[in-house]
Amino acid sequence: MWGLQSALLSPALALLLVSLYDLSAAGVGGVLAVYNASGFVASLVVPALADRRRDYLGPMLVAGLLTLLLALLLALSSSLGVAVVALVVLGGPAGVGVSLLYAHLRHSGASRVDIVDTRAIFSFAWVAGPPLASLVISGFGARALLLVIAAVSVLNVATTAAMMSRRARAARRGDDPPAPLDEGRAMRRSAVALVVSAFVVLQATNSAAVSVMTLFVTRRLDLDVVWAGVALSVAAALEIPALLLIGRLGTRFSDIALIASGCVAGAAYYSLMAAVHGPWLLVSGQALNAWFVAAVAGVGLSLFQRVIPRPGVASGLYANTRRLGAIGSGPVLALGSATSLGYSFVFVACAALTALALLVLGSAAALD
Repeated sequence: MWGLQSALLSPALALLLVSLYDLSAAGVGGVLAVYNASGFVASLVVPALADRRRDYLGPMLVAGLLTLLLALLLALSSSLGVAVVALVVLGGPAGVGVSLLYAHLRHSGASRVDIVDTRAIFSFAWVAGPPLASLVISGFGARALLLVIAAVSVLNVATTAAMMSRRARAARRGDDPPAPLDEGRAMRRSAVALVVSAFVVLQATNSAAVSVMTLFVTRRLDLDVVWAGVALSVAAALEIPALLLIGRLGTRFSDIALIASGCVAGAAYYSLMAAVHGPWLLVSGQALNAWFVAAVAGVGLSLFQRVIPRPGVASGLYANTRRLGAIGSGPVLALGSATSLGYSFVFVACAALTALALLVLGSAAALD
């Protein structure tokens, strides 16, 4: 449900701003910038406070309530000013709910396999969320989607409250809380800085590749736009079994080794896309992309929680590598349109950046 809440709101937010407030493209970009800035700060502050209290369910409950209030305000208000304030004050902290969920799992003793399996469920929600959002908007309008998001947030509040009630009953019985699993030790700060830098680069390549896919398919390959949707859908579908498999492999191989395999697959995928000329190789190559995303999304989160001793900070910091990566993808996309290779250059650059990130991860492992 937390994944569905995110998958309904995030892809449709730009469309909601245009439909409800008649914003221009520049206006949408400005609003999304301040909204994402609020989310960036909240992802650092709220999980850190939760770490101090060693309680992640309480802030999760608040995040669900803030989402409910945000959805209702956007649905009922016609004022752009109210919408912007709501997105910054309510939306930023509300978006921390998913990070808190992963932190709660880790704090409660969840293993690496549990974390990666949960991430696979989150991916499944993202496969279902955007089409559902499109169906609701096309059939009932933009405000109807906000009501659906509000309903999902109510379910998130209810499930979180149920977990809090279960914890309270266990405390009254005198049951000992589950001990967090000790699956590793904290890295040096210099090594952690290298890991974070490498993941920002890896997230940037993924963001750039997804963003350019439609233009690459239509203008570089001269194919119908439907092939871009097919390629992205195949990648998303394959990501789920890839996450489940890589989670099991985590019992036999280290996080760094699995992420390294993902980097190799990612570099191979980007190199293949730079040379592809037809639809079938475009689609079949998504298997490499799925393994790359599974390593970065699933094992990456597990790695952050292992090398950073505070679960909340670890999950929040990992979430922010995605935000920073999305920002960093901008120059890569801009360079692609300015070179003779055109959109193929984006994939060439992504292959080189993925190889660089692999070297940085190796350096972090050496420092540790």
